[in-house]
Amino acid sequence: MTMRLNSLAAAMAAATAMTSLSLSVLAQEQPLEEVVVTGIRSSLETSTAIKRESAEIVESVTAEDVGKLPDPNVAETLTRIPGVQGYRYGGEGASPVGEGSGLTIRGLSGQTASRVNGRAYYTAGGREFNIESAIPGMIAGIDVYKTPNASHIEGGIGGLINIRTRRPFDMDGEVISAAATARYNDFAGSVKPELFGLYSNTWQLADGGEMGFLLAGNVQESHNRSDSTPGNRGASLRRPVRADDPEYLTLGGADQSYAGRDDIWYLADGSTADPKAELVTALSQNSHVFQEDIRRERRGVNAAFQWAPNDDFEFFTEGNYNYYEYNQEYRFLIMNDSRTVQDLETQPFVLTESLVDRNANGGANESVVERGIQSGTFLNSSLISLGGEEYRPYETWQIASGFDWFITDDLNMTLDLSYTSSEQTQDNRSVQMNPAAGVNWDVTRRLTSVPHDIEIEGPDLSDPNNFVFNNYSNGTNRELIDEGTALQVDFDYAMDGFFNAVKFGARVSNQESESHDYANSADLTVSDVTVTSDLVETAPTDWVRNDTSYPGGYLVFNTDLLHSGSLSTLFPEAALPSGSLPENLANQRYAEEETAAAYVVGEFSNSSERIRGNIGVRVINTDVQTTAQVLDTSGSESQLVPITASNSYSDVLPSLNLTGELREDTLLRFGYHKGMTRPNLGSLAPTVTVDPLSGNGSGGNPDLEPLKADSFDLSLEQYFGPSSYVSAAVFYKDIDGFINGIASCESVPTAPAYSGGVDNSCAGGQYLVTREVNAEKGSAQGIELAGQTFFDGLPGVWSNFGVSASYTHVETENPIQRNGEIVDTPQAFQSDDSYSISGIYEDDKLSARLVYTYRSDFILFGVADTPVNGRYVKGYGIVDGSINYSLNDRYSISFNASNLTDEAPSRYIGEPGAATTGSLNQFYANGRNFSLSFRATFGG
Repeated sequence: MTMRLNSLAAAMAAATAMTSLSLSVLAQEQPLEEVVVTGIRSSLETSTAIKRESAEIVESVTAEDVGKLPDPNVAETLTRIPGVQGYRYGGEGASPVGEGSGLTIRGLSGQTASRVNGRAYYTAGGREFNIESAIPGMIAGIDVYKTPNASHIEGGIGGLINIRTRRPFDMDGEVISAAATARYNDFAGSVKPELFGLYSNTWQLADGGEMGFLLAGNVQESHNRSDSTPGNRGASLRRPVRADDPEYLTLGGADQSYAGRDDIWYLADGSTADPKAELVTALSQNSHVFQEDIRRERRGVNAAFQWAPNDDFEFFTEGNYNYYEYNQEYRFLIMNDSRTVQDLETQPFVLTESLVDRNANGGANESVVERGIQSGTFLNSSLISLGGEEYRPYETWQIASGFDWFITDDLNMTLDLSYTSSEQTQDNRSVQMNPAAGVNWDVTRRLTSVPHDIEIEGPDLSDPNNFVFNNYSNGTNRELIDEGTALQVDFDYAMDGFFNAVKFGARVSNQESESHDYANSADLTVSDVTVTSDLVETAPTDWVRNDTSYPGGYLVFNTDLLHSGSLSTLFPEAALPSGSLPENLANQRYAEEETAAAYVVGEFSNSSERIRGNIGVRVINTDVQTTAQVLDTSGSESQLVPITASNSYSDVLPSLNLTGELREDTLLRFGYHKGMTRPNLGSLAPTVTVDPLSGNGSGGNPDLEPLKADSFDLSLEQYFGPSSYVSAAVFYKDIDGFINGIASCESVPTAPAYSGGVDNSCAGGQYLVTREVNAEKGSAQGIELAGQTFFDGLPGVWSNFGVSASYTHVETENPIQRNGEIVDTPQAFQSDDSYSISGIYEDDKLSARLVYTYRSDFILFGVADTPVNGRYVKGYGIVDGSINYSLNDRYSISFNASNLTDEAPSRYIGEPGAATTGSLNQFYANGRNFSLSFRATFGG
């Protein structure tokens, strides 16, 4: 795809026009007076100053007060920044897969470097820190670097997010701050608490030095609802045969008791070989009833100690602790629609070859089917009840110590030693109940509404006698443990001349990662246990806010019993494990990574400082060793054997940032840097599994190397005041090394030579093994527009109003292999267009903000083999708001509202652009979130 030059020129011209505006209303002569800025205005001024004075292209968000970010969720706050797009899952800014919080920077997901106070900070099992686990109260500010220089730790081609916490020397003397918050979701209907406390103090020492200590803690709980209607994907070709058609009598699956009726159809399997006029698609017809309660708990501690015996030396020690628990109780009614339909109605619905198989024959894009199911009653359908719970705690802590020393007036040295530990548990348990013998239901569906309308007639779904226990599954039970150390030394040497400073330094790090698997399951049909009321619970009766004819109220297994340890007693014949679970050693993984990096950056400016910038290079060597347990079936007896592999690679990452002051308060910036994103350590495991019947196999790849990108940025910025600016930026990233699954013939030492009857296209007993490899090149390019101001030049109360807005257009090329061909697709979670606009008000007592954030269609998770098997989230906008009132200099109250319009990221079948179908895959209802806070601050 190509971005037209006239689009870029138009964006730059628009920004130039904005900068040339006299803004006569704002610029009227006003008497000078001393203004003390606090709250929103102070936050915007600080963020604007960081953006303006930085040598790199950076966007910042600054806390409005001690322990208060603009939003109750860090991931939501980041979506106000141009170029950053986020996802809301279960009512909050979060990832649907529990990693990276669903954030993309400039169209790239999973390619973000996470830092806390400039140090690498990660969640076990991944490269990124799961930012949804961060607590806003613990944060002083967030910086998003889009063109990091060579002094930054490598690791993200999309961008770098640095979370800043507080230190005592940042505070003014003794400060005591506390806040209490009540959080409420109007769909879940429960109130949850949040508590924050901070103590900070500095002391002047007798010898002229200074010492400071800070301790802060935060606990936050939330309870949200997530109701949805997941349906089937795929072409789902059917050939309706009416019961009075003679063919009906020949169909083996048809219920012959309906033979001769003109209101009954049997949906036989169809194919492209059938006449098109006889076919319909059942796309998205078989939707289910999903209800989830999502509870989150966040706990954080931040402690810092600083000691400066004189103006030239400072010693520091600080620690950060994050605990995040994601708990999802789910109650699913899984429907297996029968093929026997009463009162079948169809509607025009065209599925083309491009949707079904990406037009694999290369000819005209003809239709495969031109009608789809509109409504009908599916007689004698089977309904399955699944009650379960996903328990997922994350824990990350880091301690760091070092010093900052001015060796001479011109030479500064900083040393930083840190240790990071992170653990994550993924534990998903459920019990399935099937219909009792002879029990079934009639399900009426109407596919024209959003959500699809559902009616269920038949035996009482809240009667235990209509169900029997079927199985217990603990299909996901993993423990991920990561830990690492890092030592970094930096020098800053000031000098005269065009180059006014040289920064250089080195960093060495070590990270170990291990994974343990304890998944298990059991057949409950072997136990003669009857479903009784004490073993089940009833799902809510307001499913999707009663937007369908079926309200809910079905039975599921009581999720409280899943972790009680009583299952083995309840089902004694099922041989459920009790006590500690045995480890599945075949899934055990271990990896160790060591890096050594050195950099040099020269800072320069001309004599007037109207041209300034930096140029540098970072050189990194990476050594990785991975170990996996592999099942060896080559001998007479199968056995697990440890397989170890290693890899080593070096990278050179240059950077250049250049700022030119075109005129007073007008900046033109250019940035270039080469970045890298290493593959997740789990992807490097030297595993291999094969199927002796088909001759196929799959495995990990310890030789995977990082994605690399050459990034180019051009930005024009005009500043009107301490908090007022407009900016326009264009960017382009040339990306190399996108990962694809490629199949090749291999001899597998841990398996007998292939001798099966299926031709796998390999010779000599080899297997066709699919592994991920660095295969293709791609790109990301786009435009970013932003601006904000307070209307200070307006009279009276109008001067207290302000506005902030940003817009991003981004296009990505993510080449993937599908059906043996390379297909250019967008990145997952990337919207072509997104924007945010905020209305602001602030006086000496009251402040308020109303924000609308929108993003266009985007692919969910990743591109499917064909569009009709894929999912995308339809574009949607969310309105958030907040009001703060200062009772006096010490006390304030705040009210926050999230998702006032009650929107949710509903999913549709297809891909954004030409491959959309408009066919609903999964409607979501999450509700609105409200919070009320009381805050007290003393000192400072």
